[in-house]
Amino acid sequence: MSQEARLGAGLQALGLDLPDAQRQTLLRYLELLAKWNRVYNLTAVRDPDEMLVQHLLDSLAVVGPLRREAGGATGRLLDVGSGAGLPGVVIAICCRELKVDCLDAVGKKAAFVQQVAAGLQLPNLRGLHDRVERVTERYDVVSSRAFASLSDFVAGSRQALAEQGIWLAMKGKRPEDEIAALPADVAVFHVEQLNVPELAAERCIVWMRPAAANR
Repeated sequence: MSQEARLGAGLQALGLDLPDAQRQTLLRYLELLAKWNRVYNLTAVRDPDEMLVQHLLDSLAVVGPLRREAGGATGRLLDVGSGAGLPGVVIAICCRELKVDCLDAVGKKAAFVQQVAAGLQLPNLRGLHDRVERVTERYDVVSSRAFASLSDFVAGSRQALAEQGIWLAMKGKRPEDEIAALPADVAVFHVEQLNVPELAAERCIVWMRPAAANR
């Protein structure tokens, strides 16, 4: 089965109805990632078929939940430790009304995201080379994918979260110990299990917000 067909089947399984132009953009992003990865070592996953599952479908699994929790996925999102743009680039492609900044402390990874934004004509996407603790702008959603422990993630990005903002942390198994270690002023309001097409491993999203904003 071609990558295009597998992507279509994956989108159907996830309940995502994307126009053909966005599907083609996702596949072109995967091509760019494979091309740059040969030189710059952006990701340990090198096989294109594995990239489709572990990077594209895995990231696409958060799009539906994000649209639901973020009121249609508008506003601004900061993807912390984004690496080659996962899930930030995928979110930017699928949610064109959302302004997405992909942050990474490694310059070549932020530069790749900037190249993706230009090459795929994504004006809502930026690659930022910096450490999260130095970010002064404010975001409605701050996301991460296997970036750090939940405590470290919220501690480092707290100043970047808008007043009514939420954290989106992609994890494997439900991280009970990390949830228990969160400070009292951070509230977990939902742990959402994800079913990623073609992926046998467990995945979940831990949704959090400052406890004062809990409702």
